[in-house]
Formats: sequence, C-alpha cells, structure tokens
Amino acid sequence: MVSKTPRSRATGRITLADVAHLAGVSPITVSRALRGERAVGDDLTQRVKKAAQQLGYSPDPAARALASRHSDHVAMLIPMLSNNLFVDVLEAAQGALRAAGYQTLMGVTHYDTREEEQLLREQLQHRPAGVLLTGLDHSDMARELIAKSGVPCVHMMELAQSPEVYSVGFSQTDAARTMTQHLLSRGKKRIAFAAAQLDPRTLQRLDGWRACLSAAGLHDPCLEWLNPAPSSMALGSQMFEQMLQADVGIDAVFFCNDDLAQGALLAAPRLSVAVPDRVAIAGFNDLTGSALMWPALTTIRTPRRDIGQAAAQMLLSLMKGEEVPTPHINVGYELIVRDST
Repeated sequence: MVSKTPRSRATGRITLADVAHLAGVSPITVSRALRGERAVGDDLTQRVKKAAQQLGYSPDPAARALASRHSDHVAMLIPMLSNNLFVDVLEAAQGALRAAGYQTLMGVTHYDTREEEQLLREQLQHRPAGVLLTGLDHSDMARELIAKSGVPCVHMMELAQSPEVYSVGFSQTDAARTMTQHLLSRGKKRIAFAAAQLDPRTLQRLDGWRACLSAAGLHDPCLEWLNPAPSSMALGSQMFEQMLQADVGIDAVFFCNDDLAQGALLAAPRLSVAVPDRVAIAGFNDLTGSALMWPALTTIRTPRRDIGQAAAQMLLSLMKGEEVPTPHINVGYELIVRDST
C-alpha cells in the first residue's frame, strides 16, 4: 500500500505543509500553533499537534532560522573534552542557555587555531544566535569571521583589554603569582615551574611565576620545565622524576595543572621524596581528586562553573540587544592551601 502522506521530494522529510494538509489548515497556522501563539485557539492547536505527532514531524531549526532570521542555538568552542576544566565550563554554560530556550552546538579545537577557524566557518553557516569562545588567542581569520558574521561573541577563561571584546575569566598571571608567593612564604627558594600543553593560559602562568621569582631575585631559567605534550598524571610523574635526576636543588614545584601535580605526588613515595619537607608540590585548577591525594594538593581553585554561567548570561544579554554593564567580568580565583606545601 502506498502512503498518501505528502513529503518533501528532495529529502523525504515530513514538512510543515504535510502537517497542514493532515490538520486541514494553512502552513502558517501550523507554525503559529506549534510556537504556542495565543492567536490560535486551543482546539485548533490540539488538532495541529495531533497531526504533527501522528506524522512524526519535528521542526527544521535551520529552515526556521532562515525564515525568521532568528536562531535558537549558540556555537561554543572549547579546547578539550578530556579535561574536567572545560567540561565544567560547558555544563554551566549549556545549563544557562537551555533555561533560556537555546541549544549549544559544540566544537572541540584541540588547541589548534586552524581547527578553530574551520569549526567557526562550519558553525557560522548554521546562523547561530551567538558564539562562546575559549581564550583570546585566535587567528586573524577567526577574528575576521566573527566580525563579519555580526554574531555576538563572548570569550571565556581570560580577561580582554579592549572594550569591544566581551570576556569572562580571571588573570592567569596574577593567580600564578599568588601561588609562587605562597611557596616563597613557606621558605622555598628553588621553586621550579613544570608545564605541559603550553597553551596561552599556561604561558601566562609561566609569566606570573617568572615575575614573582624575579622580584625576589630568585629566578633561574634552569628551573623551567616545559613540555608541549598533553597534560596528564603520567607526564607529571615523569617530569618530577626528571627534575630530581637533574639535581638542580629544587625545594618546590609549581605544576601548571593539577593532573601533573597529582602524578608527581603519586611518584614521590616511589622516589623516596618527602612532601612537603624535601619538595613542596603545588598545582592549578583544583581538579577532581586533588583534595584526596596524600598529602592533599595545594592548588589554585578556578571558578569554571561561574565562568560558564556568567559568559552565557552575558551572551544572552547581547543576543537580546540589551546593554551590558561591563564588557569584562573578573570572577577571580582562590588559593587553596593543603598539606602538599
């Protein structure tokens, strides 16, 4: 038996016209009924919804955006999904956007500016209502794509200097300076900085460490341990052992991320290193498990969820055309002192 239900010949997709045909109304009435407009009576709305359910109709967001020049989704680009840091930001932003009726179209850049450009091109083709980007280090082409699109954009994790760039974050440099000063206050003088990934925010932390030690007359380039490999506990363990073998007299290590520091803490007993008496160990971000290490890890707590939520709220205001009181929101950070220092 051949179905008499009309469908789009191009795609085979159930269309608004199909629902209108079954309900015995015009396509515009179907559109208004499904949007819940008061101008459509309850009986007629129920008839339309019943027809849509019977046919299995679901609205085409791209077609709706094209027709109304309004999109119900936001593009969001983050560097990694394997790092809880960005998962927390994503979840908070998505929660705030969904509560306002928006969906998130997510992309993972893998810290690659060329990949970010391509993702931006692809996502801007879907006419998003707004864009959330991680960091401020974008290529000239990426900036041009955003500017020409006219789509509101908010940058997360860092604070911009320009009043024309909207951002939510904190000073990575100041946070690193705070941690380094804490280690100095513990009487440590040979404080190494160990970093992986070497993304712009990590290098800002390096700048903060350098500035603090230089001011104290204690900076030594041989205490910089930089590895471009992805950050992990295994790498942290390896780097810690290498620092000890180099015998440069370290009495503290400031790791750029908690997973590196956690790896060092796990390696310390195997290497017969007393923490913090012989070597103090500190991290950054206060990731899951840091408080449960032995000894518990001293770290910088970064407000990832606050960043995601505040960035989403700022973007919502921009998408509504509302005035934003300040283009930059500093959510701050917190030094969490535990037994490892």
